[in-house]
Amino acid sequence: MIDLYGPLLAKALFPAFEAARGRPTVGLLRSLRETERWTPGALRDLQVGLLRRLLRHAYRHTAFYRQVLDERNLSPEDFTAIEDLARLPLLERPIVRASIDARTARVPPLPVITKTTSGSSGEPVTVRYNAESRHWRDAIRWRGYGWGGYRIGMRALHYWGMAPPPASWWKRKKVEVDRLVKRDLYVDSTPRGDDALAGAVAQIRKFRPQVIVAYANGAGALARYVNDRGVRDWDAIPVLTGAERLLPHDRTAIEQAFGPAFDTYGCREVMLIGSECEVHDGMHTSMENLIVELVVREPDGAVRAARPGESGEVVVTDLHNLACPMIRYVTGDLAVARGDARCACGRGLVRIGPIEGRVTETLVDAQGRAVSGLVFNIVLAIVGDVARAFQVVQRLDRSIVLKVVLFRGDSLPERETRILREHAERYLPGVPLAIEVVPEIPLTAAGKLRPVVVERPA
Repeated sequence: MIDLYGPLLAKALFPAFEAARGRPTVGLLRSLRETERWTPGALRDLQVGLLRRLLRHAYRHTAFYRQVLDERNLSPEDFTAIEDLARLPLLERPIVRASIDARTARVPPLPVITKTTSGSSGEPVTVRYNAESRHWRDAIRWRGYGWGGYRIGMRALHYWGMAPPPASWWKRKKVEVDRLVKRDLYVDSTPRGDDALAGAVAQIRKFRPQVIVAYANGAGALARYVNDRGVRDWDAIPVLTGAERLLPHDRTAIEQAFGPAFDTYGCREVMLIGSECEVHDGMHTSMENLIVELVVREPDGAVRAARPGESGEVVVTDLHNLACPMIRYVTGDLAVARGDARCACGRGLVRIGPIEGRVTETLVDAQGRAVSGLVFNIVLAIVGDVARAFQVVQRLDRSIVLKVVLFRGDSLPERETRILREHAERYLPGVPLAIEVVPEIPLTAAGKLRPVVVERPA
């Protein structure tokens, strides 16, 4: 069957819709397809110019960065190379939370979006950013997804975690219409029992997606269901994975069940950080939008850049967020450095990978059905204004203990308690849930907070 709506959406409706809202997405995307072919050196020159612009604005209009630079006797003009970023401190999560007002500029461009991260690290963070940053994020996403075969106008099935619907009827309808027009179908990837997986297969057959965007672990579980039962009856569908590391055995299962798998890496604070291209050899970083550093902390406290082949902590600087700058933000993830060797695809964007963090454990409901360990991450983004850290623990008897560290007080408010209990009952029916307010959550020996702990028999 000839698809007439897809090309119409891509070439006319989407550009007109973005232009009507004053969004330069199409123009930025066209530019990005040119700059991705630049040399790493030329791209770094671009980054340095954008970095100085960011630092000038941050120094003049935010109390936080004025103090940071003054304490080090630095000015924005002192930054003439990416390596000069090492002269600034790392922006750790506790500082991000404590400094949000001091980092917010009091002159335009002002924040137009405020969001709380889903808390995949166990410590939700609130971020603010301006319209320019939002436009770059959108264009970067479309470019990175395009490398995996996802183009504007395609029917896209999103096998993703589902946040609670908006309370407003009008907002719910707006979301429904937006998804219908853009040909997006969202299927909840959190339930992993046979009934839920069979339902997802039925949706694939009915919707006939041209691309699938999915949680990596969820796509792997669905793929194994398809392969074990031999129910594939569709042509190749590219699968773009994210939110969790794409493990080799999941990639193999996905490619057997659906088609080529393309891993992506990002976080809600800055969105898409890196994407696989058709060569599948690491992830190209979003250099026009972000500076991505991989750093190693030495025993003496010194911080240095990771060497090629070495694992380091992912540190990002958002080059277009002038409203509430995030400079050298520590994401909490680990990735392998690769150096400047050019990819066989010809793109000059520096690569990283594999990503070595964010592998979540799987919970089970009362019937023993598997449920993604990310089940609470989404809803905790809603309560992020009262809770600064959390940990989900599933006991041997399958009961769940949700440990929460509050910003203030010693009890979780009634509204947030109700939301969490309703969410648990929806995705883990029959599993007892206890909510414990604790002063702190112990870290692992490596200094990490494990957001999901599943107790195993000795």
